[in-house]
Amino acid sequence: MGRVGTQAEPLRRDARRNRELVLAAARRLMAERGLDVGYEEIARAAGVGMGTVYRRFPERTALIDALFNDHIDTLVGLAEQAGGCADPWHGLVGFMEQSLQLQEGDRGLSEVLRGHLHAARLSSSATERVAPVVQDLVDRARAAGALPDDVTPGDFALVHRMVSGVMDSAPGSPLWRRALHVALAGLRSGSPLPGPAPDHAAIDALQGGRSGE
Repeated sequence: MGRVGTQAEPLRRDARRNRELVLAAARRLMAERGLDVGYEEIARAAGVGMGTVYRRFPERTALIDALFNDHIDTLVGLAEQAGGCADPWHGLVGFMEQSLQLQEGDRGLSEVLRGHLHAARLSSSATERVAPVVQDLVDRARAAGALPDDVTPGDFALVHRMVSGVMDSAPGSPLWRRALHVALAGLRSGSPLPGPAPDHAAIDALQGGRSGE
């Protein structure tokens, strides 16, 4: 698997521009109000006709896939940037903070990550793309002595899921930042972690656990 629902053929310049206008409008409206924003409102905000929206994204699933793919592109870019940090631990912490900041206040993204019908499928695709770059960040931190050897990328995915729960429970509150650093301090403590490290399947199940898939 690679990107979910990517276009099979290159688009003409005007079609590509219209597609980007639709995506930008959908991203803004869904961040504010969630995934159920109507195509008519998206078309109006994008300054295009309804037919253009349906041509580019005949099904809402295709639109959500495209928006989520853009989000994953951003995450991969942030992780690669963090990999260039002179201090491996600071780079890893910065990546965690930035990835959660993207989620903060974005209602549509939160719905995708926690409970949307296609959450499990999207989470699986995201894991395939993000896991390798996060593995590099964790390997650098371990090599620098900033993390115990038994800490894995799955532990950071679990921390992200836990902190997302705080974000959901206290929207608009900075408590999630404190929760993040409490959790990260636990990973650095050197105390043995109980149970097996969470693997991709376990994290995917958490992400899509309420999706019914």
